[in-house]
Amino acid sequence: MAGVLGTHTVAQVGFIVKDVEASKRKWAAFLGMEVPPTQPIGDYAVTQTTFQGEPAPESYCWMAFFDVGPGALQIELIQPNEKPSTWRNFLEEHGEGMHHIAFQVQDSGRKVEAAQAHGLKLVQRGIYGDGSGEYNYLDAPELNCIIELLESYGK
Repeated sequence: MAGVLGTHTVAQVGFIVKDVEASKRKWAAFLGMEVPPTQPIGDYAVTQTTFQGEPAPESYCWMAFFDVGPGALQIELIQPNEKPSTWRNFLEEHGEGMHHIAFQVQDSGRKVEAAQAHGLKLVQRGIYGDGSGEYNYLDAPELNCIIELLESYGK
């Protein structure tokens, strides 16, 4: 049984950090891996980020990714800027720590609707900085976490 999302395979675990440069060095040392590059989220003209249903052109973050498992499982580190976003809210409310569990899906619009019918609330979404896909963050209070749906276009 594949559940609400049609999959139960975790693609990514995301952490909110205060300093992505320091955090990625610590993770690299712990994992015995190379320090990955830092990536900006991208320009709003592409990302079209929304937060709580409203355009959020000033919401921004810097990210680093570690591919750590079979099936391209990733650890994502996210350093938010000071503007309102799910990342900033998490940092202010909880400090650094695990922010989300992500699942790779197809037809994310339908999957978001299914998750909302299951009681999850869409809190932020956007397009990847290179335009190749999208992310959707859903607050899942019954699961005590945020669920992220990732869709890579053309896959």
